[in-house]
Amino acid sequence: MELADRLAGVFDLVGPLYRRAQRKVEQDVPGEGLSVGVRAVLNMLHGHGPMTVPQMGRAQALSRQFVQRMVNEAAARHLVESVENPAHKRSSLIRLTAEGGAAIGAVIARERAMLGQVGDDLTDEEVDGCVRVLSRLLRLLDDVEMD
Repeated sequence: MELADRLAGVFDLVGPLYRRAQRKVEQDVPGEGLSVGVRAVLNMLHGHGPMTVPQMGRAQALSRQFVQRMVNEAAARHLVESVENPAHKRSSLIRLTAEGGAAIGAVIARERAMLGQVGDDLTDEEVDGCVRVLSRLLRLLDDVEMD
């Protein structure tokens, strides 16, 4: 089997994996009521600190409009807040509130517990190889405009 065929098989797995993971997030967080989009915003801010909406859009290959809707939803629930951006007067920084930090912390803890059930038969080298392949495929699509 050629490399292109094998990589197409990777894409065939990534789509269903992504959609099932989305459903799992939505099913597991009814108490928080976090949509997948809001969860993504909270997770990004948790990992990177305050960011602008355009920065979040670029980082996640999402349109600024979609990210703005998710930020607005999170802000309405007091999970994030807008603060002045010293680097750019017209583009505020979005940061987690204490409530938002607690919500994403609980989600991350549950997700890590679930991922821990994969088992320990996967080696570090296998996981590193998977990350390397997926990263290469993502870079292949770097020129795709998301806005």
